[in-house]
Amino acid sequence: MASKKVLNYRANMDYIDKTTVAVFIVKDNQLDDLQSLFKKIHLGEKQALEATFFGIVQGVGFRPFIYRLAYQHQYKGWVKNIGLGVRLHLESQNPESYDQFFVKLIKELPPLAQIEKIEFALAPWENCSKFSIHPSQKGESFVFISPDISVCEKCLEEMYDPSDRRYHYPFINCTDCGPRYTIVQQLPYDRPFTTMSGFIMCPACRKEYENPLDRRYHAQPIACPECGPQVVLLQAGSRSPLQGGIKKAAELIQAGQIVAVKGLGGFHLITNPFHPQAVQRLRKIKQRQKKPFALMARSLEVIERYAYLQPNEREWLLSPRRPIVLLRKKQDIPGIAPHLKEIGFMLPYTPLHYLLLDELELVIATSSNRKDAPIMKEETEIDPLCDFILTHNRPIHMRADDSVMKIVNGQPLFLRRARGFVPYPQSVPDFLAHSPPIIALGGELKDTISIFKKGYVVTSQFLGDLDDYQNFIYFEETLHHLQKLFSLNNPQLLITDLHPHFQTTRYAEKQSIPHLRVQHHFAHLLAPLLEHGYSQNKLALGVAWDGFGLGEDGHAWGGEFFLFNYSSYTRLAHFEEMPLPGGDTAARQPWRMALAYLTTYFGSELPQVPSLQTIPTRDKRLLLQMIANQLHCPPTSSCGRLFDAIAFLCGVAPPEIEFEAEAPMRLEALTQDNISEASYSFRINKKSHPWIIQFQPLFKEILEDITKEKNPNLIATKFHNTLAKLIQKIAQEVHRHFNIKTVVLSGGVFLNSFLLKKVENLLQENGFQILRSRLYSPNDESLSLGQIAYGLNYLNKPKKK
Repeated sequence: MASKKVLNYRANMDYIDKTTVAVFIVKDNQLDDLQSLFKKIHLGEKQALEATFFGIVQGVGFRPFIYRLAYQHQYKGWVKNIGLGVRLHLESQNPESYDQFFVKLIKELPPLAQIEKIEFALAPWENCSKFSIHPSQKGESFVFISPDISVCEKCLEEMYDPSDRRYHYPFINCTDCGPRYTIVQQLPYDRPFTTMSGFIMCPACRKEYENPLDRRYHAQPIACPECGPQVVLLQAGSRSPLQGGIKKAAELIQAGQIVAVKGLGGFHLITNPFHPQAVQRLRKIKQRQKKPFALMARSLEVIERYAYLQPNEREWLLSPRRPIVLLRKKQDIPGIAPHLKEIGFMLPYTPLHYLLLDELELVIATSSNRKDAPIMKEETEIDPLCDFILTHNRPIHMRADDSVMKIVNGQPLFLRRARGFVPYPQSVPDFLAHSPPIIALGGELKDTISIFKKGYVVTSQFLGDLDDYQNFIYFEETLHHLQKLFSLNNPQLLITDLHPHFQTTRYAEKQSIPHLRVQHHFAHLLAPLLEHGYSQNKLALGVAWDGFGLGEDGHAWGGEFFLFNYSSYTRLAHFEEMPLPGGDTAARQPWRMALAYLTTYFGSELPQVPSLQTIPTRDKRLLLQMIANQLHCPPTSSCGRLFDAIAFLCGVAPPEIEFEAEAPMRLEALTQDNISEASYSFRINKKSHPWIIQFQPLFKEILEDITKEKNPNLIATKFHNTLAKLIQKIAQEVHRHFNIKTVVLSGGVFLNSFLLKKVENLLQENGFQILRSRLYSPNDESLSLGQIAYGLNYLNKPKKK
């Protein structure tokens, strides 16, 4: 072909002639557009149509799916893998039916396949005699690997069919389901390069594997009882095998024993949620006295006995990705999620889970790890944590926890993004897409790694807190694995947090690669910008609320309002700085922040609040002296610490918390819909630059409500309403002064669904566009994605001469 004009069909409906390449961006509800597109393509006589598919289209049964579809339509031609996607060549005497073919293709995609875009071109006629699958084209390796996916309905039907050769086989899978990311060791995604390499296919499996019309054509983990992995039940400690397998394990769980069960990305510790001694023993083993446990239920019907279910929550629970979904409690199960109004449920996602849950309705299924350490994947690690081990001989290559989400205003809100979603790629806007490969290493807590190559970002699974040595080893393993999988051996840039003492920053400084450091909250806000493909130079108002991030001035930030774009930010406003008595200790002991606010606003004469009476007088006196003398009291503008203070004053937070965000979670649990739209007062000092948000009126009014013994549910609700109205007020001011109507919300505070819902509703009522992460968590997991956005923009800036 001579000159080619590229057409992005979303934006341009111009006439398409035979020299044009048309690009169709696949989005929901665009199938009519696709049919319109084909009406404008004029194929000459003996002219073929070629389509190149980009996205997750390799190793997911996409080529055999196309083969079967072309076979049904009696088309000739071929399909093959190319370096960055899949190319289809079609020849037909009836090209008028191509539109129906492609509409059907998009509607009936295999569950693991996801198409980002399709490029259409006219090609020479090759006079193909049939339709065939061609060998893969060699090219620079950058192929997307599918996430691990729940066992599909067809495989379940076979597993429960007594006449099927895979009856009750706990490793049944096909091209539409099963393990992917956790078993692949390197590319190409072929069986010898996965943890299935040690299992030689039997003749029956080989026949299915080599038949393009079979559902298991080129299914790399294909297995059966004759040639595949096997389950064994072991006694913990001695690891001696026991009789009875899955059925015996279910009996032990029912009796209150703790059984470690090997899943896709690691072991679960599973026990009976209705056995109080088992629950308490599990809490002791995990050093987790109050943090909630997740539950795995046999069915939605079981879940509905204990929780309220909305339609979109049902959809996510049943989705092939099978996350844990936080649901509003209907009936409490003592000891599972104390002091909270939500409880996490998931459905079985491996055949092994299904067979186990045939014998049990509901179990605790929590990650097998020591406190703050990574999930375990080897039997040798798990012994001290359990009574029995239900394991198998298919190795896990890459660890991955269960993903956790909740639904707010109909959209997902991730608390943890891992199994089922990683390593799904994120495309970047065109103005950033042509940069060289780069890597972002995230922060220190709830870390992830993101890599960029050829227009896409891949973000790792949740890696935990890197101040734990085992998690840092996990971080290094994951970084090397991603570099190997995506052939990213020579990154041009490493990006980390601004904090010089984070493990990721120290790691980057040891590498012989250029290194950029990005302010914590700026990275938080850039993540939703990149996810939503926001315009290059357009300003937005960013609200970044969390517990801690190092500011440009060396202070602990966390209650921030920025005016920003991809290039830079201006700190427009922030919470009034407070002393942080004892530094990090104050984040674990909420009473310290309560005293910091009270003494700053009202002096050393403390009010007679019941919660303050629980703190020994000596401790209070020492802390007041620290604050007065500014000893180890770094300044902070943290929103998370404000929540700590209010939660303690309301009597809902203990003097010392067990896990991060425990105090804010307990405070949120007190909120009630429709109890009140009232709020407390605050001041915005606009004479200061940045503006200072002062909460002295709020504390005065809350103390009055506490003194009057007002309902704690009312106080908590009014406090949340106040913060929502604060954002509304700042957004209105910004619109008035700068004509900005886009508000970006990020940071761990926005995991608070009551607050997020209030904020979104208020802003939408006032005509603002809201951007928040839907495919990533707003907590520190999103830092690496935001760092990638900054790094790409940095590389695309015009260089000064």
